[in-house]
This record gives sequence, structure tokens and C-alpha cells, in this order.
Amino acid sequence: MIVTREKTLAQKVRPDFPILNQEIHGKPLVYLDNAATSQKPVQVLDALRRYYDFDNANVHRGVHTLSGRATDAYEGAREKIAKFVNAASEQEIIYTRNASEGINLVANTWGVSNIRAGDEIILTVMEHHSNLVPWQILAQKTGAVLKFVELTETQEFDMDQYKTLLSEKTKLVAVVHISNTLGCINPVKEITALAHEQGAKVLIDACQSMPHLPIDVQEMDCDWLVASGHKMCAPTGIGFLYGKLAVLRSMPPFLGGGEMIADVFLDHSTYADVPHKFEAGTPAIGEAVALGAAVDYLSSIGMDKIYDYEKQLTAYLFEQLNPISDVKIYGPQPKTDGSGRAALASFTCGTVHPHDLSTILDQAGVAIRAGHHCTQPLHRVIGAQSTARASLYFYNTTEEIDVFIVALKEAIDFFGGIFG
Repeated sequence: MIVTREKTLAQKVRPDFPILNQEIHGKPLVYLDNAATSQKPVQVLDALRRYYDFDNANVHRGVHTLSGRATDAYEGAREKIAKFVNAASEQEIIYTRNASEGINLVANTWGVSNIRAGDEIILTVMEHHSNLVPWQILAQKTGAVLKFVELTETQEFDMDQYKTLLSEKTKLVAVVHISNTLGCINPVKEITALAHEQGAKVLIDACQSMPHLPIDVQEMDCDWLVASGHKMCAPTGIGFLYGKLAVLRSMPPFLGGGEMIADVFLDHSTYADVPHKFEAGTPAIGEAVALGAAVDYLSSIGMDKIYDYEKQLTAYLFEQLNPISDVKIYGPQPKTDGSGRAALASFTCGTVHPHDLSTILDQAGVAIRAGHHCTQPLHRVIGAQSTARASLYFYNTTEEIDVFIVALKEAIDFFGGIFG
């Protein structure tokens, strides 16, 4: 009797990612930099090419066939995204270049209109610069006060301290869902509920959660949520802002120009309804269509299946990393089944600089990240100038983790021989 083992999720999908089959420095590529950007399946690349090959025209502006097809594909992708995050309406999805633009949009529309001197904005010390700098600029303009949720002993969101920061002065809470450095999964539903009790609005940075977890914005009840397409198998230069419809309609335009208007006169203009009010000028049409294809691709696999598989990878990664005495991992440890944190590990190796470590690993064909990961304040809090980071996605395998661990140990031995 022949017993066949069922393929893992990664084995099933890897044929869709030809880039993963190449060699780097004569070694098979092991791509572990997914928190920075994901690879793109052929289905997404085909959708982008198909748009430019057969449907290339401007949207909303023409009555000819190509413009109609382009508009249908562009708005169809918006509907797919709305369904993907369980938005109440596709009007609640605003195309942006990236999550940073989405946050700046909120800061420069709702923020400028509603934040006053003495108002308080609550962030965390783990925020990506994209969810920190825009609020710093807003606070400098308005006289608002920034307050920060700190870390627990396990380097997670300090809920007890958060509760002490909330008050009637709190006007906004902006928090990352999953830290790109610590890997902790923040309790955004509870964070949002507590903020709403004080009458505050809530923005969620979902860049690191959207590619990996099922997201339900209605269950989360956030007022805004941002995500970047390039981290979820879509091209660069496209992302989206989700906002509750009533909140979006209350916000003034962000950029002025074509597409976002209803009527234009020499001395004034009236504006289109959302989402178009926030989409001035010719958009990234092909990229939006490809983002819709990425949503189709992820949905066909199932976000629950992706999360379940990544939990297995997380458990295995930490089982292999934890015994290495020179490695210090930041953020909480996963549970036995790999749950409780994201499938990434930021770490240091004694006095070895993460950039040097990454360079040596690259020679072995292993791509990891090194630096401050756009979280400089957090790195000061954890006492590290920079860290190395290995981040996984559903197309990675335990065998690739083994290659990474062997290369890491060899790198540590190499630097130990030089500096030891």
C-alpha cells in the first residue's frame, strides 16, 4: 500500500511564484523578508499585464468600450477589497498609493478639521514611522498632545496603562494591529471599544495583519484602517484606506484636481461623493486591478488556512531559534501551536551588527531584513540600535527555515572566529 502525504500549503502555491525558484550567489533563494514586501504570484502579474494589453484606458471619463472595461475592472477591484475586509459598502474603500498616504489623508482632513490645542492622540511606542510622523506633524500644527502606550514585560501592548491614558481629552487612538518588529498581535477590538467609550476615533494600521489574518472591519468597529498592497501579493504603489461611510463623508477633500469634483466654477467647486472625493487625478488603475487579483488569490486559498499554516511555521521557527545561545529575540514568545504572535522574529546576535549578519546570510542565499524597520523609537525602548528580522509568508517552508538556521549558525561562528 502506497501512502501519500498531503502537500503543505507552501508546496501547493510555490509554482505560482517563479521568483522563488531562482538562485542567489549560486544558492537557492530563501526569501524571509516578507514583512518588508511579499512576492507576487503569476495570477496577479497576469492581471496587471492583461489590463495594459487589452483594457488600457482612463477610468470614469470615457464612454468608449476600453474606458468602460477599465472602469469596470477598477471598480470591481474595489468591491473585492470591500468584501475581503467585510466593509459595509465599497464606498468605504479609498485607493491610496500605500498605507502611509492613507494615514496622511486622515491626518490632513479629519485631523486638521477636528483636532485642537490640548486634545490628546494616543499612539504606542511600537508604531511604524508611518503611523507616528503624520501625528507628530498634526500635533505641531494644532497644539495637540501625543501620548504613548508602553510595553509589558513580554514586550506587548500594555492594556492596563492604555486604560489610564484614555480620558475625555482623547480624540484619536492610532495603533498598529501587528508590530512589524515585535510580532505581537494587538487586541484592536478591545482597544477600539475602550476608545469609543470616551468618544474618540480609532485608526488601525493593518499592514502586517492584512496579508496574514482574516480581517473584519465591522467586527473590529474601527473608524479607519489602512493597508499596503505590496505586502499582500499585489504590486507596489497601491494600497487602501477603509473608513466608516459617515466619517468619510464628514471629512474635507485631501487633494484637489480631476475626478474628485462634482461641479467646478472659476471661484469655487463642489465635490464628488466618496470614495471619489479622495481620489484626485488619474489613479494607479493597473495596480488597483492587480490588487483585486491579489485579493482573489488570497481569498481562493482562505485567510484562515494561511493563518493556520503560518502558525505552524512560527512554532517551528522559534523552536529552532530559541536554543541558539547568541540569539536574543524581541517580542512575545508564541504559544505551543505557534499562535499569539506573527510569523516573524526580530533578533540580535551579541555584538554582531545586523547588517553584517544579513550580508553573510545573503551569501548563503537567505534574504532577511536588517536595520530599525522604521521603528526607531521602539528600538530605543528595547535597547537595540537595530535588529535582524526573518519574516515568513504562506509560501515559505520548514525546509527553508532549516537553511536559514544553518546559515545563521555559520555566520555566528564566522564572526565569533573574528571577534571572539
